[in-house]
Amino acid sequence: MLHVRSIWNGAISFGLVSIPIKLVNATESHSISFRQIHTEDGGRIRYRKFCELEDREVTQGEIGKGYEDADGTIIPITEEDLSSLPLPTAKTIEIVAFVPADRIDPLQMDAAYYLQAGGAPAAKPYTLLREALKRSNKVAIAKFALRGRERLGMLRVVGEAIAMHGLLWPDEVRAPEGLAPDTNVTVRDQELDLADALMDTLGEVDLEDLHDEYREAVEEVIAAKAAGEAPPQAPEPATGGKVLDLMAALENSVRAARESRGEEAEHAEVKPLPQRKTARAAPKQTGGKKSTSTAKKTAAKKTTAAKKSTSKSSQGQGTTKKTASKSTAKKTAAKKSTSRKRSA
Repeated sequence: MLHVRSIWNGAISFGLVSIPIKLVNATESHSISFRQIHTEDGGRIRYRKFCELEDREVTQGEIGKGYEDADGTIIPITEEDLSSLPLPTAKTIEIVAFVPADRIDPLQMDAAYYLQAGGAPAAKPYTLLREALKRSNKVAIAKFALRGRERLGMLRVVGEAIAMHGLLWPDEVRAPEGLAPDTNVTVRDQELDLADALMDTLGEVDLEDLHDEYREAVEEVIAAKAAGEAPPQAPEPATGGKVLDLMAALENSVRAARESRGEEAEHAEVKPLPQRKTARAAPKQTGGKKSTSTAKKTAAKKTTAAKKSTSKSSQGQGTTKKTASKSTAKKTAAKKSTSRKRSA
């Protein structure tokens, strides 16, 4: 059972069904807060609230709200004025639609709350809405008023409870214009392959294993100074310049990630993944004429080859003639020698 003080009491309006609920914070901050002090003597620095007209300090009970008009006039606004606003969402979370969860841009996500059933009468309709959300695989979009303004909300099931995420209005989300690089950058397939390899090596993580190392370090500093000890020193930052070779940086990243997971060094060698078929690859020509440049180059190669062939042929013919001449001369000399022997 979550025992958290409710910050808002009202009801969920689901058509004609009304579900009494209490709104409680779903998150809590564990960040370390500091006080402002006077550095010379360590005294606390405090802010006091003064009335400009009477020039005196006032208590919290004397402080109200006011709207400053364009001419500087202050228009007092009381809590009664705000509580009597003609809004159906003043004390109601009014469900207006059900949509797939992927229709919600994460940029719109704001604070998260749990909706707690408000007593026994709310048990049945609360369970009905929860089970309907489960079966539909959708989230509910609602409007509600909180802390002086109307807001959007997204209701979804978390465990056996209904949670609500505050949503920013669409016009409160800035467009990311002018933020992407304005230069024409080409990413090679080999670089994408290495990026994929790095992503696969890093793998997934259980979010429960992640923790706030900054807060832990601050706590160590506070504990050391409280004990009169020297605070721990930060390690020397890694010296590195600009990354000039993206491929080398990716390869080193994959290798370091694998080694950090205890894999052997021989497995740290990066092998590019199979080439992807991308739209950038030019289609192969299945027919048609070759380009003029290609035709000229082919003709030039054929001419050169023909000349070389002719030259070799001529050299071969010359050699054959010389060989034949020598052979004829030898045969003639042999005949003359035989004729002389017979004469003798």
